[in-house]
Amino acid sequence: MRILITNDDGVYADGIQVLAARLRALGEVFVVAPDRPRSAMGHAITLHKPLRLHRVHLRDGTVAYATNGTPTDCVTLGAHAVMEHRVDLVVSGINAGPNLGWDLTYSGTVAAAIEGAVHGINAFAVSLAAEEVLPLARETMEGEAPAEPRVEGEALAEPRVEGEAPAEPRKSEPLAPPRLHYETAAEAAYRIAQVLMRHPLPAHTFLNVNVPNLPLSEIEGFQVTTLGKRQYADRIEQRIDPAGRPYYWLSGSLIEERDQPGTDVYAVARGYIAITPIHLDFTAHELIAPLREWFSGEW
Repeated sequence: MRILITNDDGVYADGIQVLAARLRALGEVFVVAPDRPRSAMGHAITLHKPLRLHRVHLRDGTVAYATNGTPTDCVTLGAHAVMEHRVDLVVSGINAGPNLGWDLTYSGTVAAAIEGAVHGINAFAVSLAAEEVLPLARETMEGEAPAEPRVEGEALAEPRVEGEAPAEPRKSEPLAPPRLHYETAAEAAYRIAQVLMRHPLPAHTFLNVNVPNLPLSEIEGFQVTTLGKRQYADRIEQRIDPAGRPYYWLSGSLIEERDQPGTDVYAVARGYIAITPIHLDFTAHELIAPLREWFSGEW
């Protein structure tokens, strides 16, 4: 079995390294991934400028390929330039954070699986549903602006005066970095890949997999699900940079429905690995007949 692995967190991300190590038990593994984090790229491709591939090494010494392109580009480059059209399976991940519900429309991780399906290759995306790694999922205090990355040369924040009360912590922010159970997601990917070896997916379909951030022993099992409701309440703030020019900062709070049985959001919240089959046909078939009636005679 020849497996192409990619992601949107970059070739040196922990998730892809753990995934590649686990899937080598199934056959020949090729890693082609972005040379830097390319999260929330959606299904973007690179046009009108060169794409480059560089041989790099994963932590265990395995050869991989890094590219300046997007996750979608990685699948095209991997399938055609690296693997010479002989690909049995595309696996994208392990993403550091969930791609549940409507999240998948933004996701570079999911887009790579989409591209695998476009090429007629069995494909799935796998994400570790650890909310703590997602800045947008953290609630901020009313009226508080999210912290920005410090610009080189910019003054550090003023130290707190001794005896001064510490700032109130963000409501949902963890006190310590979370333990990310990539080994659980890698084991899920291994078992799903085994199933797909026996039961290839129909044309133009792929799987979106979300794994609870739990030790393997605490996972309840697999559930086949539909997409749930998960989105962000956008908040756009206008700010002024040091040169006096306006810019905008996008933030938002998480909105999701965890009480709808059968959805990926519901399953993951209860300790199950959610496997959601997705079709490339986005057509809203229930609207075909009404639209024909509405537009009859309008032109």
